Amino acid sequence: MLLQSVVVDRYSATAAFDPVQLAKMANILMSERALNDSPTCTLMSGFVRAAMGEAGEEVQLYVYDLTGGMAKSLGQSLLQKDIEGIWHTAIIVFGKEYFFGSNGISVCDPGTTALGNPLRTHSLGKTCLPEDVFQEYLRGLEQDTFSADKYNLLRHNCNNFSNEISQFLCGNCIPSYILDLPNEILNTPFGQQLAPILELFSNSIGIHPGVRRSASDFESLNNDIDSARKQSALLEEKRNKLNEKLEKRDKRKKKKKNKNLSDQFCTESEPSSSRYGDNRKKMSENGTNGVNAENGVLRPAAVVDDNDAEDLARKELELKRKERDPPIVFQDTINVQNELERLVGLIDGRINPDDMQYVAELDQYMLENEGSWALGEGFLSFVGRLLNDSQLVSEVRETILNILAAAALKDDIILVLHQDRREHILMNYANGFDKLPLLEQLALTLFMCNLFENSSTSEWLLYISEWQLGSGSVSNIRVTTKVAVNSLLSEDKVLQDRGTALVHNLACKEVKTVVFDDVVVELAMAVLQYFNSKPNEEHSFRCMKSLARFCQISRQDVPQLVQMIGPPPSAFKGISNRIDEQITEIQNYLR
Repeated sequence: MLLQSVVVDRYSATAAFDPVQLAKMANILMSERALNDSPTCTLMSGFVRAAMGEAGEEVQLYVYDLTGGMAKSLGQSLLQKDIEGIWHTAIIVFGKEYFFGSNGISVCDPGTTALGNPLRTHSLGKTCLPEDVFQEYLRGLEQDTFSADKYNLLRHNCNNFSNEISQFLCGNCIPSYILDLPNEILNTPFGQQLAPILELFSNSIGIHPGVRRSASDFESLNNDIDSARKQSALLEEKRNKLNEKLEKRDKRKKKKKNKNLSDQFCTESEPSSSRYGDNRKKMSENGTNGVNAENGVLRPAAVVDDNDAEDLARKELELKRKERDPPIVFQDTINVQNELERLVGLIDGRINPDDMQYVAELDQYMLENEGSWALGEGFLSFVGRLLNDSQLVSEVRETILNILAAAALKDDIILVLHQDRREHILMNYANGFDKLPLLEQLALTLFMCNLFENSSTSEWLLYISEWQLGSGSVSNIRVTTKVAVNSLLSEDKVLQDRGTALVHNLACKEVKTVVFDDVVVELAMAVLQYFNSKPNEEHSFRCMKSLARFCQISRQDVPQLVQMIGPPPSAFKGISNRIDEQITEIQNYLR
């Protein structure tokens, strides 16, 4: 009765009272003083209903996993800790979804953000507050505690906002497993290393779509949302129609191209290469001279073997792609003769004298232009000894890598790389990229970039077959990705330059999308982080082009990542026409 008299004495004497203060007082009494399950709670709830109206509006918490399930599978390997997900939360009340990000407080229809449907929902209780009181409270928050500039990924994020709103509406906190997650991650060794990076780009993270709240009234806000939704539906319909037209046009072009190829094969007077000349010679030897004999009747060879036609089409397509997206390689960076002389000076007298024969073989291969046959069977083992012998100075490893970077431009170096399938000498060394001295990192990225000069060697970098290294599994594509990401996010400008080249080459490589299944999100994340360093036009173009290809490869995860993390591609518009073209392509994938 004492509580009742206090409340009634304070508020019943006047009809003019502050509803926000009343709600805060109710929350303190019912939540912070642990009165939720007592008769006092019933008394206070009854008074609030009498004062504010019988609302009884359900309040829910939507929980999303920002990693789309990857945290659960990668948590143990990265953090040495099992985690279910990286949580983003939103409050569902009065038929709308409210959340907080780098754009401030946003609102949308439930379940319509870029994250789709929530992973789970929690019922937080019911609120007796009228909607207009809630909107007034939000206006106060967005001008102070939860304004856009106050957002911080680790310390003041969407989950802190959800907890604040939950306590205001119904006196309950959101589940502790959500609020405790940042500290759990930051208390791990990997989390401590990751913290500076997260701090660097935390202000660019937000979840979209969603309409940023303004000071306008609630009805106007609803109208804006409905209008935006209708406009989005119209754009989606137009995009689908355009895609259908493009598909039909591509089919017509392909059909016409196949017909032209067939005609080309049937024309005897225009042999385009020695291969086609050989084909005509074989036909002549068979006594047909390009004419088929069947049942004693001669008829023109109107149709060429389908496999030959497909092979030609594939090679022409590969040539066109190479012309359209030439790899970024570094042809004249290394003076091979100087590097060979330097290597001899560094290792002479410090290694087994018998190993010097491999330096002579390398001289034959690089300076005398002998084929890769000049490199003996033990050559890769010799390279492994140079890379892994801790008694040798770092300059030895830098020098042999520089020579290999020049060798990577040769098309027959693939024969040497294939010999490394069992021991994985080169990739095991490259897997420790983040611990290497800078000069070794520079030489290794140069080697990988130059391997994209030829199709076969670039494909070697992308092999997905795994092997055990220590307690984990690695593959060529994962190691290549690790080198690309670490180079891109390095503080050294030259290493950044080679990192942008390596990421560009990876993105533009025409391979089956399964190759990128495990790494495309990691590469896209690195590109988005790199954009915060304000790169020059050339580097911006390489990375924007890469991001456009990653969106094409992973049409759901990468566009979602772009929208969540930013910076928005539109922020780079106007730098150059070629960058604008890539931005337009990316925006086609954003919802």
